[in-house]
Amino acid sequence: MASKLMIILANTDPRNGEELGAPFFQATVAAAMDYEVEVICTATAGRLMKKGVAEKLFVKEGSPKSVYEFIKDAADAGAKFYSCTPNLDLFDMTEDDLIPECEGVVGGAYVIEQIMEEDVKVLTY
Repeated sequence: MASKLMIILANTDPRNGEELGAPFFQATVAAAMDYEVEVICTATAGRLMKKGVAEKLFVKEGSPKSVYEFIKDAADAGAKFYSCTPNLDLFDMTEDDLIPECEGVVGGAYVIEQIMEEDVKVLTY
């Protein structure tokens, strides 16, 4: 297995759909290339893991494909999605509120450990 790719969405504002295409498209491509891919949604981007949010967002106005469909494509290709633990409190969510593609909740220690102790390449958005 090739090295892991961790995509961290921390500075991506889900209110600006134009910012959302690249990370999910790159997650799909990397997973299709048989890389292990984890997408960590944290800070403002954590809203994307809440049911109903990504379904209403579009990368480009008039596009027939929602951001949620980009997330589903990446998950179908093998990318794993996670919400950052503090996002649950920040956005009044429980784990039941997370989209089915979200594998669970991880904290900062998980991210740091993966980056420091594993063969991980990181892209941030």
